[in-house]
Amino acid sequence: MKSISIYLTTLIITIMTTLSVNAKSIEKIYVFESDANGFNTKTVFYDDGKEVVAFDAQFTEVAAEQAISFLKTKTQNPIKYLVVTHPNPDKFNGIPAFKKIGAKVIMSKESLSNLETVHNYKKYYFVEMAKMFTNDSYPKLPTADITFEDNYEIKLANSGKIKLTELHKSGISTNQTIAFIETTNALIVGDLVHHNVHAWLEGPINNGTAIYNNANWIGVLKVIQSIYSKDLIVYGGRGESEMLSIAVAQQIKYLENAENITKQYLSSIGNDKSKVDYAQLQKEFEKEFPNYSLGYMIAYGAYGIVASLK
Repeated sequence: MKSISIYLTTLIITIMTTLSVNAKSIEKIYVFESDANGFNTKTVFYDDGKEVVAFDAQFTEVAAEQAISFLKTKTQNPIKYLVVTHPNPDKFNGIPAFKKIGAKVIMSKESLSNLETVHNYKKYYFVEMAKMFTNDSYPKLPTADITFEDNYEIKLANSGKIKLTELHKSGISTNQTIAFIETTNALIVGDLVHHNVHAWLEGPINNGTAIYNNANWIGVLKVIQSIYSKDLIVYGGRGESEMLSIAVAQQIKYLENAENITKQYLSSIGNDKSKVDYAQLQKEFEKEFPNYSLGYMIAYGAYGIVASLK
């Protein structure tokens, strides 16, 4: 009887271990990238084998629908939640498409409080200046279903867990939420990291003005370096995924160089900001980073870093 008991105990442990390994093996991360009309924004999907969590909603409902269609080519598991990593329109404008399929929208209270200011600023630009939308066609200000203060844990049907952390610090935006998925060794950081592509150097929108601060952005990246393991895979809002030890250090170096490039360019035109040629500034960045793509990020977004420099 004792040998049977030992056998049964061993069998149960083996089955439980096998089930645990199989559960982990079916976890997947899929990444959709929009075209330039959506600013090459990435939507990251975590599929735990039964349910999916999406991160960032794209710039328009059309782009969000494309992201959802992409996911359907990978899995038939439903999207249970959509997480907004920070209050920029390419992260929240596409929310209605996700709500239509039953996803609940999660964002920090700080992101929610900053949505309207950013929405109004961007709407004015795209409607009145760029003429890309009309008042009626521009995406409406969205809402959230779930908000949190500092941390929030998402628990999924197949035992998948995601820890959300609001950093309460400005970087590329007024604030930033990041997501840690331990079982897939993943850290999702939104636009804090643009790996091997040029960054959007506009800065946070505060009281109707873009207020870029290079030191703040670098400071947030250093916080991430201090908290998380170097071997995590970082998924940024644009660009390639890469190990934290490489991606974050490279992003810090890029931002340091970005400030120097911009200062040198301004010096070359007598520090007269009214004479800035953003197409030329883009070329200066491309010269310094010949292997980086998405140079148009500089032409359209670098006005923020230009304005920040004395």
